[in-house]
Amino acid sequence: MTTTGSELSTHGGPGWVPRVASHVDEVAAGGVWAPCGYRSETATLRSVLLVRPPDSIAAVRQPGASLMLGPVDLPTMRAQCDALADRLRDNGVEVHLTSPAATPNVVFARDLFWMTPAGAVLARMASAQRAGEERHAALALAGAGFPILRTVSGTAVFEGADALWIDPSTVLVGTGFRTNAAGAAEVASAVAELGARVVTVPLAPGVQHLLGTVVFLDPSTAVIHRAASTPELAALLAAYGYRVIALPPDEELLVRRGMNLLVLAPGRVLMPAGCPGIRRTLERAGVAVDEIDIGEYLRAAGGIGCVTGVVRREH
Repeated sequence: MTTTGSELSTHGGPGWVPRVASHVDEVAAGGVWAPCGYRSETATLRSVLLVRPPDSIAAVRQPGASLMLGPVDLPTMRAQCDALADRLRDNGVEVHLTSPAATPNVVFARDLFWMTPAGAVLARMASAQRAGEERHAALALAGAGFPILRTVSGTAVFEGADALWIDPSTVLVGTGFRTNAAGAAEVASAVAELGARVVTVPLAPGVQHLLGTVVFLDPSTAVIHRAASTPELAALLAAYGYRVIALPPDEELLVRRGMNLLVLAPGRVLMPAGCPGIRRTLERAGVAVDEIDIGEYLRAAGGIGCVTGVVRREH
């Protein structure tokens, strides 16, 4: 096609402004997209997604069929959700609270996506009960201006609580019954564009997520579920120079989910109330601890870490 130099801007003439910045640069600059992501599990927390408990929770008659441990009182769970949001705001965290009409487990926002500095890797939930919950996270994130970098598809399954940065260029992805090899490959493809790599680590039988096996507390300290930790995970933590705090599989860990916590800043955490033994262990290791009651979430088989979809940390 011959141009005359007098074309309309929409045809590439005067007034057309080419988009020259990369996607990553646009996200970092803000404006087009809301800043997001992180490369450290322990950097200061700045933004999260919480899901207000939906009406469907009150309709659950067989908790086991809904992946829950027991009946949940919806008004109490909603009050605990509001209290958690307030506590996070008190700590300088921006809270995006969404209220979808969805299946009960949608409250566990951490599973629905995993955020990179270039946008979210949207999960593909592994169970039939949770199939499609990820679209509610997509709507909430996109509505708040956060980009969706990748949507897991095909036969791949991936849940966000199976991905953790072990250092700024390496992501651990736990593989088990909630994230398969194809799901891990999707994450690897997404972070390769950011100059990072994925190292997969198999989870022990029956372990829900990698997040239930290891939590990073600061850049050199990790706490693990001793009975669920695999030799592969232990070797990786040693190779990366982590000091490891190993918790025994007692009631505080298995029932009260004391390790299912949220890191607010390096060496500072918010954990479930009612776990004095784990709290003492963390404090002896130099960790500053705050607590909050999330009892109804425990009945739904999750904890603070599961509830909180991490959108941005300082990086």
